Amino acid sequence: MIMGNRFIKLKEVQQLTGLSRSSIYQFIQDGTFPKQIRTGERAVAWIENEIHRWMNDRIAASNLGGTPLCGS
Repeated sequence: MIMGNRFIKLKEVQQLTGLSRSSIYQFIQDGTFPKQIRTGERAVAWIENEIHRWMNDRIAASNLGGTPLCGS
């Protein structure tokens, strides 16, 4: 398995990003956050690499003087 290419649950996404559950789902609805994928009949998860990429993009935007998407 490629490092970081694993499924992570909402709790870990929250820990990695510092975002609240409602902020994560609002960003998904806005199309500005990686969508979760169905891993079972009643289970969803995110791909860890996609979350790290999203975080790096926010950092890069901030460093370029853009307004990073953040909230909690």
